[in-house]
Amino acid sequence: MIERILPDGVAVAESTAQLPAAAAEAPELFPEEQAHIAASVPLRQAEFRAVRACARRALAALGRPAVPLVPGPRGEPRWPDGLVGSMTHCADYRAAALAPAAGLLSLGIDAESDLPLPEGVLEAIGRPEELPQLAALRRAQPGLHADRLLFSAKESVYKAWFPLTGLMLDFTEATLALSPDGTFTARLLVPGPVVAGRRLPGFRGRWLAASGLVLTAIAVPRT
Repeated sequence: MIERILPDGVAVAESTAQLPAAAAEAPELFPEEQAHIAASVPLRQAEFRAVRACARRALAALGRPAVPLVPGPRGEPRWPDGLVGSMTHCADYRAAALAPAAGLLSLGIDAESDLPLPEGVLEAIGRPEELPQLAALRRAQPGLHADRLLFSAKESVYKAWFPLTGLMLDFTEATLALSPDGTFTARLLVPGPVVAGRRLPGFRGRWLAASGLVLTAIAVPRT
């Protein structure tokens, strides 16, 4: 599904199989990956294995061999040279998206179950100017949990931001405008990354709600 909101040229692999069955069917982890999750709880290990199976399929679609995908210090995925990418997982869904770095600067994808956010989370992540638009989104798409959409879009913003900066970004350090037409914009409230001599003021993304999921994606073009 998430390929519907990503540009051409991005290799996408996804899975809707339930855990732990999805993990059991995944290829064996590389020793470096296994060592990384050896102390994790079983659910975390199953998620790790299943989403990396998606990543290996996306690598293969780009003609790349399977390699260890060990997270960095902040938990970020680290990709082979010449590629940009992103991974996501939630209940009964996981996906990986990869593209040549010659065309894209960064990718950020996120998937969430289309359910209300836990109590107090919206107040922690949302900015005052963002909240009025949630009602309009619910009117445009009845049944959509717009608070969860806002959360997912902010997750995609962070995933697109981090590879360009190596810095953390708080939920409130970008202000989002979510449109009922399935697009969104994020305006950074802190200095954006400087790429090829220009400072990026923010990001543009797309969103989709279908099959009990909320999906968001940002692809940052090189030009």
